[in-house]
Amino acid sequence: MLENVHNHIINELQQSSRTDTVFIISAVLYNLVVLGISWGVAAGGNPNEPYPPENDFILALLIIATLMINAFIVKALQAGKNTRIKLLDGIIKMYQDNAVDKYYDIELLKAYTTRYKLFSVIIIILASVAIFIPLVARVLG
Repeated sequence: MLENVHNHIINELQQSSRTDTVFIISAVLYNLVVLGISWGVAAGGNPNEPYPPENDFILALLIIATLMINAFIVKALQAGKNTRIKLLDGIIKMYQDNAVDKYYDIELLKAYTTRYKLFSVIIIILASVAIFIPLVARVLG
């Protein structure tokens, strides 16, 4: 029975990692695509024509969507981090109960926490770039 519980926890950790990977890749791709679209909208198209006023509305919607999507992704990563910590705590307790905990370095928990923080910072920076570069192009353009 213990082996089944261990396998179940390992499967949950793998599923959590795959989910987090999807969120991270989605965030990076979304922010890069929105950066290009927003920059194009902010530039206004043809320099010989006046800036279309509807572009400001579109830019505002893209900024709001970027803020919301990135906030949800960071929140999802935090949930993934919490899930991983709980699952690893369970494994550590199982290892301690069976006197094999010396083979698992508890410092890995800190490394996972640091990794999730770095992923969140990267997403926040990309979202900021996707928002502020088009705004600067709009204001200065």
